[in-house]
Amino acid sequence: MGVALAAAIAGFITVASTTSTEQSGLFRHLLPIFTAKSGIEVRVVAVGTGQALDIGRRGDADVVLVHAKPLEEKFLAEDHAVRRQDVMYNDFVLLGPKSDPAKLAGTKDVVTAFQRIRAARAPFVSRGDRSGTHFAELEIWKLAGIDIGREKGPWYRDTGQGMGPALNTAAAMDAYILADRGTWLTFRNRGDLAIVVEGDKRLYNQYGVMLVNPAKHPSVKREMGQAFIDWLVSADGQKAIADYRIGGEQLFFPNAHE
Repeated sequence: MGVALAAAIAGFITVASTTSTEQSGLFRHLLPIFTAKSGIEVRVVAVGTGQALDIGRRGDADVVLVHAKPLEEKFLAEDHAVRRQDVMYNDFVLLGPKSDPAKLAGTKDVVTAFQRIRAARAPFVSRGDRSGTHFAELEIWKLAGIDIGREKGPWYRDTGQGMGPALNTAAAMDAYILADRGTWLTFRNRGDLAIVVEGDKRLYNQYGVMLVNPAKHPSVKREMGQAFIDWLVSADGQKAIADYRIGGEQLFFPNAHE
């Protein structure tokens, strides 16, 4: 009780979120603005979406901000949250080496690209960490008619890592990899990697935010957590999201009110 009381007095909340929001630099931009306005400190635990939702299931976070809508809806159905709200979107990009062993140059269709990667057994790096990006990758393999659990071989590298380390592995291996655009734009150790497929509607990447259910998890700081969510979806919060840029390029697109 003493620890919980001290934490409440300290005025901070814990947000379980994704490596993409952390490694893209978005939180470094957003959180000082929110804290200056509210006096509430936000401490982020950046993991894959699956792990972030598990943290919420244990009641070890006040808010979850993630990007895998079917997993979020399951979390909601299990009564671990009361409501889910859209916050923003960006997109995934398929990256590959300039040598392009799967001959993807000019391909606009990400499903066709995955089929060619499998046919060529070209090196492919997977997050393999139950993240939103990993979930999206698995969905594309399914759309391609490929049971990747059965068909993967030495060409397919499961890293079990966040986006940044997985990109480092792909750069070192000259491998293809699915990445969120935000992390890619901030990633410097690119080696020979470049975007090979982008713009396919199946690469759309929606983010949602939920307050962990205080009725199920009494330690949740309802008022402060809800204050953060309310700010994120407010005109001020949405403008702060839209204002974040790397090299003049907007990384996230607010859509809480669409």
